[in-house]
This record gives sequence, C-alpha cells and structure tokens, in this order.
Amino acid sequence: MTTELEIPSRTSATAQIQPANIARQSSATGEVVTLERDGLQEQFISARRTGSDELSIFDDFPPTSGSVIAQMVFGGCGFHDAARARMDGADWPMIWVQGNVCPGKHVAGVSAFALNGRTVCRVKLGDRVVGSAWSDADADYCFLAGVLPTDFAASRGAQTHSSIEQIEAALQKVGMDFSHVVRTWFYLDNLLDWYGEFNVARTKFFQSRRVFDALIPASTGIGAKNPFGAALAAGALAVRPKHNRVKIQEIISPLQCPATEYRSSFSRAVEMAFPDHRTLMISGTASIAPGGKTLFADSTVKQIHLTLDVVEAILKSRGMDWSDVTRAVGYFHDIRVLPVFEEICREREIPPLPLAPAHATVCRDDLWFEIELDATVLTPVPDASEGFSTPMNLAVVEDADNLIAN
Repeated sequence: MTTELEIPSRTSATAQIQPANIARQSSATGEVVTLERDGLQEQFISARRTGSDELSIFDDFPPTSGSVIAQMVFGGCGFHDAARARMDGADWPMIWVQGNVCPGKHVAGVSAFALNGRTVCRVKLGDRVVGSAWSDADADYCFLAGVLPTDFAASRGAQTHSSIEQIEAALQKVGMDFSHVVRTWFYLDNLLDWYGEFNVARTKFFQSRRVFDALIPASTGIGAKNPFGAALAAGALAVRPKHNRVKIQEIISPLQCPATEYRSSFSRAVEMAFPDHRTLMISGTASIAPGGKTLFADSTVKQIHLTLDVVEAILKSRGMDWSDVTRAVGYFHDIRVLPVFEEICREREIPPLPLAPAHATVCRDDLWFEIELDATVLTPVPDASEGFSTPMNLAVVEDADNLIAN
C-alpha cells in the first residue's frame, strides 16, 4: 500500500519484540533475501539478465504484494522508457545508470528493495517520485533514489551541491534532515574527469551541515551516466531512531585507512543495531592500500582478491561472514570479468552472493573492480569485551602481497 506524504505518527516501542527471521530464495536470475520482523517483511532483490530478452529482468516488478521502496538499474539508458512501461509505469524511486565504459547494449543487473506490512509514503520533488518513507516500532525511514540537480547546465560542482541539497529538500518533506542520512550513492557521468571537483563540493556541503561532527554516511561513487543528462544522479537512506535501543555507528576498516584521509568524505561502513538484528552497510570498496594508494593496477584478479580481503575483514570485525550478506552490487570495468569473479569466490569458499552486476567505471583510472554490500545478523550488538571491532595494527602490514588470499 502506498500513499503520498502521510507519515504515520512516531510511537514508542512498547510492544513485545517478535523473533526475527531471514529467508533466502534463489533462482537462475537472482536472489531474494527476506527479513521478517515485527509484522513486516523487508525484501532485498538482486537480479541479473539471462537470455536474449533485455527486459525480462523486470518481469517480477511490481511484486504481487507489498511495495517497491527503491530500485537501482545498471544498463543501457536506451532501455529506460521500455523498462518502465514493462513495469506498469514503475511509480517508485529509481536510479537508472549506464556505466561510462558500458556501450549500452544490455541491462546487466538490478538491485531493489521492497516492503510488505507497512504503509509506504511516496516523496516527490516537483512531479518526480524520488523517495519512499515508512515507519516501524524502532525508527522512521526514508529511501531516496534518482535524485537529480535542479540545473543540468550548471557546472558539475554546482550540480553536486544541488543534488545534495535536493536530498535534503526531500528529507524535509518527511520531517527529517541530512543528519539522519546513513548511506549515499553518487553516480557521476565521466567521473574520472571531475571526481576531485565532486569531492570538494561534497566536503563543502558536509562542512556546512556539520556532518563531520556526527555520522559520516557510508557511500558509493561510480562513473555512470543517467537517462536525463545530469552530471550525476544520487540516492540516500535516512534513518531516525525512535528510542535509545537503536544504535547507528561508523565502522572502521581493519585493512584500509579512513577515506577522509585522502579527502573523500564517506565512512568505510556504517552499522545499524536494532533490538532484534544488526545491519552492516559496507561502502563501495576497491583495491586500495592501508595508506590510500591503489594496489595491483596491472592485475584485475589480484584487485578482486584484495577487495574481498578488505570486505571480509570488515564483516569479521562485526561478527559476520559472507553467509550474512543480504545484497551486493559488483562494479566491473570489464563486465566479461564477472565469471572470473565468481570463480574466485568459489575458490575462496564464499557462498553464492545476492549480487547485481554493473558495467561501470570505478573512481580511479587504475581500479578495475569495486563491490558494495549489506549484511544482516539476528544477534544482539556484541559487547566491546568480545573484541569484534578491534582494528588490525596497520603498522605490521609491510608487504602488500601478504594481503592477497592464497
């Protein structure tokens, strides 16, 4: 059920918490992971195209019950209008991007979020639906996707500032602000030409809103164009807790320095702890050394191994492993490397991931692979004495090759 801007009242969490459950359903085209809790179902949908019909990937949208919260599509912009028509108009928030290295002849993957058991309120900017808002006993939520700058003719730095202001404007419609943002996505057309300019504009905005004094969101920044001709398209997830049993915190990466040390304003990961589960959101992660430099520019295979090492270390630091992953997006400079990635995962005994593949440019001209993912466990937040968040002593990492899994 969906409405427009009728946000349910914020009530306290006094009801007894029902046990949560995670279910997984796999098919030839992808995986649906369902978190059942407190009378609702949260679904994380990861799909990839199979066969010759580029639009068949959209046949399961909209779902027979519940509401699509947001959808991310990675494929040729030329399929955008036909895909919307195939999905009965797709009246939900959507980011559609075509990687700058992608010729646009295919739709590679889809990552989507759906909800059943709660009223979902659509958020509009002008005549475009850009967000979905809902509430449960623990928090208010707003997921934004496909947020664009107001003036496509402005400089790219100005469009960056405008797109983040538009995120803020959308949040204000549901009584939230940028301090509630826990995760962002930025897809920049011709990213390699202006990633530095983007980072300056983002950092300036964060400084103006005192983001660095609180939680720096997890984030992904990828080179991809959008069907509208804007310099970038953006998305965000905002969460406003209703009680003190919800804890949201930045998580450090045991194998990488904070991104802020090389002037990129995002957290390596953010964890949200609720009374019945914890969700870890790991930012877009690539083959970067503890000091911030690119490693293994001459080997995609080694870059994939190191990236998986880094992600695995973050998961383990929170008492999680690969089997807890609920969604992932893999960004491949060369999409033909996808089978190589899958073989590497098998070699490392990583279970099949709920992964949406994307053919796109990573944030440096010598990086060939990046992955973002979320993971959820039903256990309470570990006590500090258990040592889950103790970082590795980076001073002992002297030989970069030692970071590569055998």
